[in-house]
Amino acid sequence: MDGSSAVRRPPEPDDLGFPVLLPATARRVVSLVPSLTEAVAASDARLLAGITKWCSHPPGLRAARIGGTKNPDIAGIAALAPDLVLANEEENRPADLAALRALGLQVWVTRVRTLGEAFSALHRMLTLACRLPRPAWLDAAEASWAELPDAGHGMVRTAIVPIWRRPWMVLGHDTFAGDVLARLGVRNVYAGHQDRYPRIGIEQLRAASPDLVVLPDEPYRFSADDGPEAFPAVPAALVSGRHLTWYGPSLAEAPAVLSRQLRDVIAPLA
Repeated sequence: MDGSSAVRRPPEPDDLGFPVLLPATARRVVSLVPSLTEAVAASDARLLAGITKWCSHPPGLRAARIGGTKNPDIAGIAALAPDLVLANEEENRPADLAALRALGLQVWVTRVRTLGEAFSALHRMLTLACRLPRPAWLDAAEASWAELPDAGHGMVRTAIVPIWRRPWMVLGHDTFAGDVLARLGVRNVYAGHQDRYPRIGIEQLRAASPDLVVLPDEPYRFSADDGPEAFPAVPAALVSGRHLTWYGPSLAEAPAVLSRQLRDVIAPLA
């Protein structure tokens, strides 16, 4: 680490309000979240010194693999001497982030529960924390959602959105994916549940009588042969988990990709 990157500016609050001593120039960044990795890589991949084993986009990233989102290699991250570590309050465990801070590392934590928060968090992370120019892909992503027809003018369909099975878990209240679906005219049946990701038995899920079930391919890899058979009386939409749950460059494609995948199931219901 040279002198220019070691110079610190006054602390800036991350999305949780935690003060972070940011470098005057970020040159070595470790990302603990796949979508944030893609966001940095699409802006300036040279910054990435370390990424998780789940960081799959863009393909061919050349950076040290430092464990997973829930079990990062703390010592390995410290050995990379990063100017900055990027994390998310939902994806990463507070104990791991505290351990990194205890080693003197600067950790920038994002908070994303809505599409608007995604755009704001990405802008702050890239321009303020990473000291990068605002990328064109972020403008394109905002524009693609702004051009989407208002979901309130069409017929809203109700859905349950499993994210895991054995046990069954679904989207509950206050989730980014739920907000994305709402903007596409799909209302989450469990949006009012007290938990963000409640565990609900399959019989109760079936009894909810949704118009459709939305099955993403991550974090659980639902497929045509694994998921729809559990809801034999309900149309199933298999959707891209990356476009539904990631906040990064994939947001530019998400309205078109998800609309197409949902339309194939919703159109016959009209």
